[in-house]
Amino acid sequence: MRVFWEMTKRSFQRYLTYRAAALAGLATNFFFGLLRMAILLALYGERPQVAGLTVADVITYSALSQALIGYLSIFGWYDLMNSVYTGEIGSDLLKPLGLMRFWLAQDVGRALVNFLLRGVLIMVAFELVVDLVYPQTAVSWLHVLCTLILGWLVSFGFRFLVNLASFWSPDARGMGRFAFLSATFFCGQLMPIRFFPDWLQGWLQFTPFPAMFNTTIEIYLGTLTGTAVYLALLNQLLWAIGLLLVGQWVLQTAVRRLVIQGG
Repeated sequence: MRVFWEMTKRSFQRYLTYRAAALAGLATNFFFGLLRMAILLALYGERPQVAGLTVADVITYSALSQALIGYLSIFGWYDLMNSVYTGEIGSDLLKPLGLMRFWLAQDVGRALVNFLLRGVLIMVAFELVVDLVYPQTAVSWLHVLCTLILGWLVSFGFRFLVNLASFWSPDARGMGRFAFLSATFFCGQLMPIRFFPDWLQGWLQFTPFPAMFNTTIEIYLGTLTGTAVYLALLNQLLWAIGLLLVGQWVLQTAVRRLVIQGG
């Protein structure tokens, strides 16, 4: 575990050096968050709520959906894929950690920096211009912390699997773009899943997409209460374990066919 946390610390320090880029992304996310907020509010008109979400809820959703983009790396992550194509994967396989744990440590550092610089700060920025909804009890905040961690694990497991396509394709970026675009839409980042047709909501329950993002939103807003919160957290946990186990199995298969020029 010491090696894991040392690599996490190095990753955190590395991503922390790109503070200007993070702040630029913060400004961009804030601007688009305001645009998305205006579009969603237009849907409400004079109605106090839509699909169980109040006006205050959808305003907070707009802020949260922008705050979690960098933390979850929803729009795309190609670091493992790039290491395969450049041959760096050869040295990565020699590190004192398994390849999945190595990239998991790297992603912990990346996620923490984005959570602080682009997540917390963008919520503060939105609070300055609109009224946001917050969990009301310590237990609710604990649920939010759990769902944030589990949502990140689901996101990492999905991104890791997508990147493993590079072991079979000379250019898997097209598949990656399709996969990440699908995840962005179906996880509820573009609009709340509650706004989707009932048949699509039902279908999505059999995919990991809502567990990446939508579950976190609903627990934060309090639209899930009581037993439903724990069932949602359990669902996230099972998807995280499942994706990581499948990812490890696919990785073992992929490494057997890996050929690095000159080695």
